[in-house]
Amino acid sequence: MVSARTGLPALVRVLRSQRSAIVFLTVPDSLVEEVATKLAAAGAAIPRSVAFVHSSGALELGSLASLGRRHPVGSFHPLRSFPEPGSPDRFRGIVIAVDANSASPRRLLSRLARDLGARPKRVDDSQRAISHAAAVLASNYVVALIAEAARLLEQSGWTEKEAVEGLVALAEGAVTNIKKRGPIAALTGPIRRGDAQTVTRHLAALADLDAHAGPGRARKTGLYRMLGEVALEIAKEAGLMPAAAEQTRRALTRKVAATRRRSRK
Repeated sequence: MVSARTGLPALVRVLRSQRSAIVFLTVPDSLVEEVATKLAAAGAAIPRSVAFVHSSGALELGSLASLGRRHPVGSFHPLRSFPEPGSPDRFRGIVIAVDANSASPRRLLSRLARDLGARPKRVDDSQRAISHAAAVLASNYVVALIAEAARLLEQSGWTEKEAVEGLVALAEGAVTNIKKRGPIAALTGPIRRGDAQTVTRHLAALADLDAHAGPGRARKTGLYRMLGEVALEIAKEAGLMPAAAEQTRRALTRKVAATRRRSRK
C-alpha cells in the first residue's frame, strides 16, 4: 500500500530492481490520480515492465493515464466488502472486476483472480460506474437497510442485539433463496401476495413514527413506498395477478395518516 504523500520514494527505490511487478494503488479514489502522477514523474527509474493497478470500483483507467503512457495499467475490484483485514480465503468464490489498457496485463489480472479462487469479469470504462453502483446497492445499502429495520424493532421494544440477530438471520435466508431460485422466485411477503391491507397497515404505522420523528428524519414511509414499488415490479414478473397488483400499487401510493399515538401523557 502506498500513500500519496509518504512512502513513494522508498517504493521507487524498490521498483528500480524489479524486472516485472504489479503495484496496487490501494489509496482512496480521490488520491489515485495524484499518486499515479507522482510515480510517473520517476520516469525511467521504474522499469517499463512494472504494472500499476487501482482497486477502485468506480474510477476509469484514465485516472492512471500519467502512468499508462509508459506502463501497463489496470483495475482490480473485488465484489466483496472488507471492513477489516482478512486472509486470502475471503476472495474465494467471489467475482473480481478486472480491466487493463492492453490484453497482456488483463490476462495477468484475470489469472491472479483465478489463483485467489475468484472469478474474473472484465468491466471496462463504459460499464464501471453502473457496475459499482450495483455493488453499492447489493452491499452498502443492504447494511443501511438492515440498520433502518433494526431501529424500527428497537422502537418496538427490542434490544439492538435482538434486532440485529433476528434480521440478519432473516436476510441470510432471503439471500440463500436468491442463490437457489433467483430474485424473482425468491420474493415473498405481502407485496408478492398482493396483500394490500397489510401494506396499508404498515404504512399507517410508519406514518405514525414519521410524525413523531425529528426534523429531517421522517423517511420511513418514503423508504417503504420506494422499495415496495420495486418489489411490486418483481411480484408482477413472478405472476401476481393484475387486479391484485393494482390494489397493491394503490395501497403503496395512497396518502396515509398516523393512526395512533406512540405515547400518551
